[in-house]
Formats: sequence, structure tokens, C-alpha cells
Amino acid sequence: MSTIRPEVPTTPENTGSPLPRSSFIADPAPLGLAGFALTTFVLSVVNSNIIPDTLTGGVLGLALAYGGIAQFAAGLWEFAKGNTFGATAFCSYGGFWISFWWLVEHDAGSLGTDGNQVVGTYLLAWGIFTLYMTVAASRVSMAVLTVFVLLTITYFILAIGEYATSSGWHHLGGYIGILTALAAWYASFAGVTNFTFKRTVLPTGPRA
Repeated sequence: MSTIRPEVPTTPENTGSPLPRSSFIADPAPLGLAGFALTTFVLSVVNSNIIPDTLTGGVLGLALAYGGIAQFAAGLWEFAKGNTFGATAFCSYGGFWISFWWLVEHDAGSLGTDGNQVVGTYLLAWGIFTLYMTVAASRVSMAVLTVFVLLTITYFILAIGEYATSSGWHHLGGYIGILTALAAWYASFAGVTNFTFKRTVLPTGPRA
């Protein structure tokens, strides 16, 4: 039985290739943003103490499957589309959520009384990464830039909370994390909706 493949225009760039060019790949960014947003929202509701922090374990499956694996997959497709920013962001934050799952599931009980120091450093390092990604995000759209600005603030505040063992800083980081999730959801919503309607229904703002 023969395999049916879509017709792909022959150009000097794809002659002899059995695979379609990157322009034929659907935009993976809405998936990556959605996976990031939903997982961030649920964890941030816990961090803000809207629901008790004893329920953090309920976030772990979501962190592994949607924030982690699904977002990492979106990053791989961004590589296929030739989008360096999207590939770096989604693969990195997919890795973050997988590492978060591992940290809470396997390492939390073995870090000892000074475990907050390494967790604080972990969050600080992610804040530094997000800060320099924010510079690049300024050339993507205002919606994406907003996500990265809020996420940078969230990481640094949560890091302070860990270093100072302060529930107040943790709760503040949780509330800003909720705003981060809402901004990422909007960017994902805009990507899906604008593509589906084939016009700009939800604006994402100009690049800097």
C-alpha cells in the first residue's frame, strides 16, 4: 500500500527532500504558551496560598506532562520552523517543569534544613535566564514581552522568599505568577484565534 503525502512545491531549498519545508508546520507557540500558562497558574495559586501549600504535590503530574513534555515538544517544533527564540524558550521552560517535578518528587526530602538555599539559587538562576530572554522577547511582540517581564519578577521574588524563608515573599510571587499565567494564556489564545479566523482578532502588540 502506498503512503499518501501532501504535495510540496519543488524549490532549490527542498529538492530531493521527502519532508515539507518549515512553512508547512503549524505554529507550535500557542501550545507551548498554553502548557506554560496552565501549569504556572495552578502552581501560583498554591504559592499565593489561595489553596494550601500542602497541595503542591497535586501540581506534579501537570508539571511533568503539560508544562514539561508538551512544552518541550513545542520547542522542538520551533527548531523545525527555524525560530531560535521559541526553541530556546519552550525547550528551556519545558526542562524547568520537568526539573521542578523531579525536585519536589525526589529531592525535596533529602535536601535537609538548608535546602532552601539551593532552591533559592535554582530560582535565581532561572530568573537570570529569563531576564536575558526578556531582552530578546522585546523583538517578538508586546504580549510575549509582558509574559517574560512578569516571569522574571516572579522568579526573583520566589528566590528571595526561599533565601529568607519568608511566606510573605512566596505569596507575593504566587500572585505575580498568576498574572504571568494570564498573560501567557492571552498570548496563546491570540495565536490560536488569529490563525483560526485568518485575521487579527486579538492583538499581540508591536515589537520594540
